Amino acid sequence: MHMIELITSLDLDAADLRILDCLQSDASLSNQDLASRAHVSPATCLRRVKRLVESGVIERRVALLSAEKLGAGLSAIVEITLDRQGAEHLAAFEAKVLREVAVQQCYQVSPGPDFVLILQVPDMAAYQALVMRLFTQDANVRNVKAFFSVRRGKFEPRIALPTI
Repeated sequence: MHMIELITSLDLDAADLRILDCLQSDASLSNQDLASRAHVSPATCLRRVKRLVESGVIERRVALLSAEKLGAGLSAIVEITLDRQGAEHLAAFEAKVLREVAVQQCYQVSPGPDFVLILQVPDMAAYQALVMRLFTQDANVRNVKAFFSVRRGKFEPRIALPTI
């Protein structure tokens, strides 16, 4: 389904898109401030946000924390290749890594490795402990290739919204 078809099926209009754009920049806005910035009344804003949450367009509202300031300054991007790729093996591996708090993102990918994980840990010792727990002791993990961030150039968890 294309973006325009998706928007039509959800009946998003320009006001909804303004609300979404504002929330992507600052989800802590009060309803009053959000309504003012989106150019709608507070009652309309509250109703629309509720609809956007109920429809799943807004998955959740969170605070983005500083990993460095909270002692979790090592970021790793890890490619995992499994030995057996049957659906049950993929699901079992995914379920195991999803339980780990250091795994911030998990993608099953194709082609190439089976999974790409984004990890956030305090240091190399914590990374090594995680590797032992998740990968080394798993007989189905064939290959692990890790990349460590030396500098983050951009981190903007934002969806480009169309203009109507």
